[in-house]
Parts: sequence; structure tokens; C-alpha cells
Amino acid sequence: MLLHIRFVFAAMLCFGLAGCGLPRGAGFQAEVLAASSIDKNEDGTVERTYDFAVFEVTRETLPVLKSWPDLGTRHYRWINDRQAATSMIIAPGDKLQLTVWDAEENSLLSGTGQRVTPLQEVEVSSNGQIFVPYIGSLKVSGMAPETARQRIEEELTQTIPSAQVQLIAAPGRANTANIVTGVGVPGIYPLAYRNVKLLDLLSLAGGVPPDLVNPQVKLARGNEVFGISYDRLLSNPALDTNVRGGDRIIVEAEDRTFLSLGATGTQAIHPFPKEEVSALDAIAIVGGVNPTRANPEGILVLREYDVAQIRSDGSGPPRDRVVFTLDLTSADGLFSAAQFKIQPNDLVYGTESALGSAFTVLNIFNTVSALRN
Repeated sequence: MLLHIRFVFAAMLCFGLAGCGLPRGAGFQAEVLAASSIDKNEDGTVERTYDFAVFEVTRETLPVLKSWPDLGTRHYRWINDRQAATSMIIAPGDKLQLTVWDAEENSLLSGTGQRVTPLQEVEVSSNGQIFVPYIGSLKVSGMAPETARQRIEEELTQTIPSAQVQLIAAPGRANTANIVTGVGVPGIYPLAYRNVKLLDLLSLAGGVPPDLVNPQVKLARGNEVFGISYDRLLSNPALDTNVRGGDRIIVEAEDRTFLSLGATGTQAIHPFPKEEVSALDAIAIVGGVNPTRANPEGILVLREYDVAQIRSDGSGPPRDRVVFTLDLTSADGLFSAAQFKIQPNDLVYGTESALGSAFTVLNIFNTVSALRN
């Protein structure tokens, strides 16, 4: 009989104190969505003022919400792949090694009995020229090595009729690309030909570390910066662009993040592990919701828009502060959460369940009873 009385008393105590000011890790949904101010009019009516808008994420609201501005849109464009010739293009700074073959007995370039004359290595000047004996200054920049070889040989045969020229070109600074960071071996890499692909160059540099979260590739060319996610680059061959001399390549971890607080599995800042993260993805990323404390019908996503994005026609948010509510206890809520995109700097908030306080009191009572027994 005494045990029965204790049980009834415990139940009454738990439910009676469930809404009291016990320590909680999150607010109730009604508390979070409460009016910012409550004013009483002269006629006795109460006027509630909200400084935010609230939208439930369902099949009916999704089409409207998807038309709102996408805060996660990246502002970099990308250059698609363009097939180029395999040979390199000579540029200022390249090193050229010339070797002249001459069948004449008394060659102007070699001694008696010699048929091969290696000339001193020359560097292409800033104006694209090199000096060749018996020719003088000759412009070779902008030519493929084979074209430059033929041109030198044509000019030289006017003086040495039997001359044949061999040319070996080594890329100079202008025919190199700089991989700044985000690979196994950053550094300056020569481009031996014009059709060097970005993924080939990244592979040559040791590849992108597997622990880099959703890596982003930026390519600086002149005064322009292009950008793309590494995953997109891998999945679409048409995006594997050619690298040009002077390109600077930066691979860095994802910088977009969202925050989780309240009765969620973890309270932390989370980077986007992929290009698009749905609300359902976010719940999984944060470790779900606390099974003993969270209210699965009251998962909130808090977001701030720029004032310039506010719209009154439904094409944008009606206020700069918007709270989206998710119900994870219904099929429609789960399907809708899977299609609702999380934006950078969103707050995913798990509200407290009313039963959480009751469980807390019950645990306390059981502990005290166990100690007393």
C-alpha cells in the first residue's frame, strides 16, 4: 500500500513540476515563438507584437519558400573545359636549348670535322625574342616549339645552307602554375604543354587531403577569380578546365557553416559537408535530437535575411527575421524537411518537450527513493 502511495505521489509531483522552472537545456516552442512585446489597449484588448515571421515547412509552403533568395549561392563562375593543342606555347622566361647540325666541311659554327654544335641555352626575353648566331634577334614567343624550330632553321639556312636545328624548350615562370594550398605538395609546377588539366595538376601535387571538409577550388587568372567545389569537378569531366601559365590555384575547406543549439544531439558550429544541405541532413549531422528532452514536433530553423530581400508579394521573406518550424513526427514533415535547404549561418534549434521536465523529476524521485531504501 505504501509503495502504491509513493507511486501516485511521484506521478503527481512529476507532472505538477513539469512546467516549473527546472533547469532545461532549451526553451519550449511556445517560449521561443512568443511575442516580442505585449501591449494592453485602453479597451482592455491585448495587442501582441512580433519582430519575426513564422512559416511551417510543409508540402504546401515549400514552393513559396524555394522561391526566396538563396543565401548559400556562391558568387564565383567557372571555366568549362576547352580542348587545346598538346604542345606548349613559348613565352617570356622560357629556356631554349638549340643544337645545330651542319654537313659542311668548313662550318661557320663548328670546328673541322665537327657536325654538331650545341649553342648556349638562352632565355626568351621580356619582348619575346632570343639571339641566334648569324640570325640576330628573333621573336619566338607565342609559337609552339616546333614552329619556332622551323623558323630558326629557315633563317639559318640563308647563311648555312645545310643547317638543321634541334630545339628543346623548358617552361619558364610564365609557363608555370602556382598551387598555393590545399594539396599534398604545394608549389610552382611547370606546364609542359597547353592541355594540362586542373585535376591532373592537383594529382601531380599530391592530391586533395581526404580530411578536408567539402573542399572548394579557386583559380585566380589575371584579375579574375573562378571557383567550384571539388566534388563537382570530380563528377563532371566537362568542368575539368585547362590550366594556363600564371594561374594560381587555392584549395580550401568549406567556409559555410550552420549552428545547432537546444535539445539537439550536439550544440556546435557545423561546416557544410556537401554543396547542398537539407534540414533532414542537418538533423543527422547534429546527431539527431535528444530522445528524452526534445520535442520532435518543434524543430526550428532561425534565419536572418538582408533587409533589401524583404518582399510583400511572397517572392521573398516578409521580414528580415524568419523562423521555420519542422515536424519530424509526420511523413509530410519528414519529406518536406528533406527538400528544405539549410542556408549559411542558419540556427537549427531543438525545443524542449514538456515531458522532459517530468522525466527529470521522476529520475530525481527514483534516485532519492533508491538511496532511502
